Amino acid sequence: MFRKRILLFIFILSYFLVHIFTNNVSAGQKTFLWKVKSQKTTVYILGSIHFMKKEHYPLNKKIEEAFDKSEVLAVEANVNDISKIDIQKVLNTAFYAGNDSLEKHVSESTFRLLKTKFEGYGFPLWIINKQKPWFLALTLVSLELMKNGYDPQYGLDMYFLSKANNKKIKELENIDYQINLLSEFSDREQEAFLIYSIKNAENLSKETDDIIKAWNEGNVSGLESIIVGSFKNYDGMTSVYKKLIDERNEKMALRIEKYLESSETHFIIVGAGHLVGKNGIIELFKNRGYVVEQM
Repeated sequence: MFRKRILLFIFILSYFLVHIFTNNVSAGQKTFLWKVKSQKTTVYILGSIHFMKKEHYPLNKKIEEAFDKSEVLAVEANVNDISKIDIQKVLNTAFYAGNDSLEKHVSESTFRLLKTKFEGYGFPLWIINKQKPWFLALTLVSLELMKNGYDPQYGLDMYFLSKANNKKIKELENIDYQINLLSEFSDREQEAFLIYSIKNAENLSKETDDIIKAWNEGNVSGLESIIVGSFKNYDGMTSVYKKLIDERNEKMALRIEKYLESSETHFIIVGAGHLVGKNGIIELFKNRGYVVEQM
């Protein structure tokens, strides 16, 4: 059960910024799929939806055709390979040791807010008090999504990994990197991340209609405004956003650029939040002179 919970958290790391639940899109409409060309090859970059429902399939034909043309599938982390998860490391980074506890690292108001939220799920206070803020934030998001019927087993990562067959599978990052990223946040950053997750979970249903509309229309600016607007409402999230999004965008773009130097066609899946904005992966490639087309 704990192993399954960790798997959910890996999905949510990329997902928590953009709770996108897509419907089928007509073949002639823009999608969140881009084609980037170099002199040697082509890569396709798909904005990922990590939690979906069975009824959200089949996908747009453009997406399926791009996948079929590709020799390599690249994901942020290969969530199909559970053997890579070091459970002991997760325990050491997600839980306080000895007499240390959550209430020693967050404000009284945050602790009260958290207690109220998790009591609704039937969590004993002593369990909450031993978990670090970043881990609790992911727990909360997973509970909210699962409560509404969304499942990572139907996410795009799992869908395409299950279809990869003889394709090569590469990772832009890996599970260890993603866990380290969150666990190394300062106490202030972790608390800001936790407050954001609590408050944003409350607004999830309200924002869903706008997000669905932006996704279905391939509306990049619309989706960006929802994401950025969401972050601006919470103090302390600037440095969190920079570490979770901007800095990772740069690193992933460098990795993708290596793919563009090969002779193989790559189909790349990254969280949709990494593709929008002036610091997004798509703009980074445009600024570097690559031919970029939204499909």
